[in-house]
Amino acid sequence: MTLHSRETGLRVGVVGAGRVGAVLAAALRAAGHDIVAAAGESDASRGRIADLLPGVPTLKPTAVARACDLLLLTVPDDMLGNVVTTLSDAGAIRPGQYVVHTSGRHGLEVLAPAAALGAHVVAMHPAMTFTGTERDLDRLAGCVFGLTAEPAERPVAESLVSDLGGRPMWVPEEMRTLYHAGLAHGANHLVTLVTQAMEMLAAAGADDPAGTLRPLLTAALDNALEHGDAALTGPIVRGDVNTVRAHLADISANAPQTLASYVVLARNTLDRAVTDGRVLPIRAAAILRALDAAEREAPSHVHRR
Repeated sequence: MTLHSRETGLRVGVVGAGRVGAVLAAALRAAGHDIVAAAGESDASRGRIADLLPGVPTLKPTAVARACDLLLLTVPDDMLGNVVTTLSDAGAIRPGQYVVHTSGRHGLEVLAPAAALGAHVVAMHPAMTFTGTERDLDRLAGCVFGLTAEPAERPVAESLVSDLGGRPMWVPEEMRTLYHAGLAHGANHLVTLVTQAMEMLAAAGADDPAGTLRPLLTAALDNALEHGDAALTGPIVRGDVNTVRAHLADISANAPQTLASYVVLARNTLDRAVTDGRVLPIRAAAILRALDAAEREAPSHVHRR
């Protein structure tokens, strides 16, 4: 079965029309597939179906599964196993049907109930953050999809990614969680880091913290992606002990909610700079003492955050 041809487009059903599901379904529709039904419990999901998939009926998950050749499961990770089991036990999954989930953490094991019924199963996770709006459609171009599938299903999985405008990356079943952890650490924790940096700048009097950070962070991200640790700059790498002490004092006084993460990331940065020889051990020891002292002296509620 090929997914490329508009003339042979599949009947696709979506269970979980959240930010990811509605966007992927809209992209598949644009590629020539027939989105026959979608399931969404919340008002937000139903709104996304109306906006991104006009004319597509909203049905119960079992009805969606029965109506399609390719069932796209875009539910939260912790719900996925229960959804697969429920649909399988209800007789909504049939032999020869494709059942594809978009979880980063899970591979094929979670789809075992569907596979036992003769369905073709695929894990297909887009390495992208979604808003659930039309703006995401353009972002799919070149997006990497973390794929896990048995050899027989691999051509269809790759064709599906091609129809979405993405690039396939094969992830072994046993490495799915680590793959997902790397993405979450890089993207989700980046949001926390940037938000805390904006809080510091706001406390310092910046009237546009985001605009102040944007050029710097864009350059830093590009440099880090291209050069790794060699892109590190700043007081830790220079061994500027007094600057680090001053940072810690002012953060403690004016933005204490950000102190814990500053200390943790400073320690990690220091370790990497010492390993590659850019910070002398004597300066590293002094910086480490300053970080330890700031952590000891921080109010207890800061440690609990």
